Amino acid sequence: MIDGLRHRQRGPARAVTVVVIGAGQAGLAMSHHLGRRGIDHVLLERGEVAHSWRHERWDSLRLLTPNWQCRLPGLRYAGPDPDGFMTMPEVVAFLRAYARRLSAPVQTGTTVLSVRPADDGYRVITDRGDWRCRAVVIASGAFNLPQLPALAAELPPAIASVTARDYRNPGQLPDGGVLVVGASATGLQLADEIHRSGRPVTLAVGEHVRMPRRYRGRDIQWWMEAAGILDQRFDEVDDIDRARRVPSPQLAGSVDQATLDLNALTDRGVELVGRLAGLRDGKLQFSGSLSARCAAADLKLGRLLEAIDGWARDSGLDRGAGPPERLAPTRVPDSPRLGLDLASGEIRTVVWATGFRPDYSWLQVPVLDRKGQLRHHGGVVDAPGLYALGLPFMRRRKSSFIHGVDDDARELGAHLADWLAHGHHSGSVEPHLDATLSD
Repeated sequence: MIDGLRHRQRGPARAVTVVVIGAGQAGLAMSHHLGRRGIDHVLLERGEVAHSWRHERWDSLRLLTPNWQCRLPGLRYAGPDPDGFMTMPEVVAFLRAYARRLSAPVQTGTTVLSVRPADDGYRVITDRGDWRCRAVVIASGAFNLPQLPALAAELPPAIASVTARDYRNPGQLPDGGVLVVGASATGLQLADEIHRSGRPVTLAVGEHVRMPRRYRGRDIQWWMEAAGILDQRFDEVDDIDRARRVPSPQLAGSVDQATLDLNALTDRGVELVGRLAGLRDGKLQFSGSLSARCAAADLKLGRLLEAIDGWARDSGLDRGAGPPERLAPTRVPDSPRLGLDLASGEIRTVVWATGFRPDYSWLQVPVLDRKGQLRHHGGVVDAPGLYALGLPFMRRRKSSFIHGVDDDARELGAHLADWLAHGHHSGSVEPHLDATLSD
């Protein structure tokens, strides 16, 4: 059924117990756990399986996580390069193979137009007919729409404006200088690739998380996973809202497994400036906080590595690992420039690597806060029978990664099954964790 259910003319709504919106890794993982519990469901996907991986990523992108970490319930990477990093076509193939293995009930080419409360559940209206269901799982992802500052709309017409979702390769950009705005994983990788194409690149740096690719002889992800950092739970964090807004770490998946950080870009000739703060009279304005931002990222990196070293000592792994390492402090210009006149012709393109936000324009249930974010407690949304999956730090620090959705889907599947059986909505998954042990 991976190629989609047969098209039907709009008529009486079809009935199913659970509608899962999205057929990426989160939706497929939930399908696995619903199927094991005998809960009938359908996955509605606007394109095809792994649609966003196929159509909304740049050409050279590889996963930030090593291949050995690519796993979903019942399937894990078993190829010849466990320490490598999947390309986007390989990610798509991995997820499509998983959907076939599950015989996942996916209806592809189906755009959800609205979800609204109905008698005993919800009515899901799509461009291929309607569904009636008791519960809905939102697995459509957190990276649907580029999150742009208001000044993006004020750029002069002569300046090309490209979002990270629309960027594919340097060849699509005009000749001339490029300003990349944002210095998380995406911003660094785009700045590096565009600079290698021969274009001068300026990188506007705001808050960021610095991280080495390898540490003490192993991939940093190995240490993060082994030390339990990736399993840190949402209810163990003092300010979970702040934690969910933390930028993605400065990591890149590459053949040489090299660390890509601001120092590496500086060595290659990329110019660093502070956070983009404004646009006035055709002149971009940059914050003077570049040095402070970099110092804060260096400090947090030092704390992370100290925590890893402490865990290695306590776990008896010191002997088998390389010696503790520390990265050189981030180098910043003595006097980074604070402005850039767009009329000078120095910059022909602005690439926005400023993050993404989910699209809930179709959700006609009063569960969004004033910022348009879902109100939820670890994926249990503030409405009966409504769940979310795959959001950043949703239940664990790893929730938005491929390898992180299994645990979340197992727990939320248990909660959903309990809710279907008893008709209550506790808002907490914890009483039902013991029900998942047999999975």
